[in-house]
Amino acid sequence: MHFTKMHGLGNDYLYIFGEPKNPSDIAIKLSDRHFGAGSDGIICISHSQKADFKMRIFNADGSEAKMCGNGIRCVGKYLYDKGYTDKKQLSIETLSGIRFIRLQLQGGKVKNVTVEMGKAVISEDITLSVSDETVICTPVSVGNPHAVIFVEDIDKAPLTTLGPQLEHHQAFPDGVNVEFVQPISENELRMRVWERGSGVTMACGTGASASAAAAVTKHFCRCDTPISVHLDGGTLDIQVSPDNFVTMTGPAETVYEGETELC
Repeated sequence: MHFTKMHGLGNDYLYIFGEPKNPSDIAIKLSDRHFGAGSDGIICISHSQKADFKMRIFNADGSEAKMCGNGIRCVGKYLYDKGYTDKKQLSIETLSGIRFIRLQLQGGKVKNVTVEMGKAVISEDITLSVSDETVICTPVSVGNPHAVIFVEDIDKAPLTTLGPQLEHHQAFPDGVNVEFVQPISENELRMRVWERGSGVTMACGTGASASAAAAVTKHFCRCDTPISVHLDGGTLDIQVSPDNFVTMTGPAETVYEGETELC
């Protein structure tokens, strides 16, 4: 089985064209960073009857995700750079619905991708009890669930302790991605993420989108203005409309090609 390792700001997946048998098992085995290729999961790309192409995302623990912002940018690069399409605007079927992407080229290859992430659904803040502590978070859905927590100092955020506890909190029966966000200015945020099914990752496109939408709602940032969301792996540009429609722009990179006898 051939695969291509790609990343969006360090959020790395193994990309496979086709739908292999037992993708959850393959994701668990290949994602291991000591005994596998090492990744945050695998993404399977195939033709679609509803859109130009289809993507399925399987996290490092084998669970299937509905949407991945960094992943869909890499899907666009994969399809164009490998000659599956010559279109610079594509529709991609996901479990969260069809997403539209625009490819930006440099030297004949895809360098950056803009993704129409859809409308963010922002709920009222909820207060949760975790390990005898009280945590206030903002639930946001951008096709997958997020819990956004605003902090004063991102370097002191309890990412690896509070993150996994909130991921499996009873308030989120299907699990949740947890973002810790420090507002810097009206067009700048610093974010770190604990991803559902993968743990700490270098970046999360849907998380950056959810965080920016929540920041606009709370008047930390302005709508209809590019917001720079700084993640561990780099920066994404997010724009939120007055009705909470989110657009994301960021890079996509190829790391290497590989083959495995795993099937």
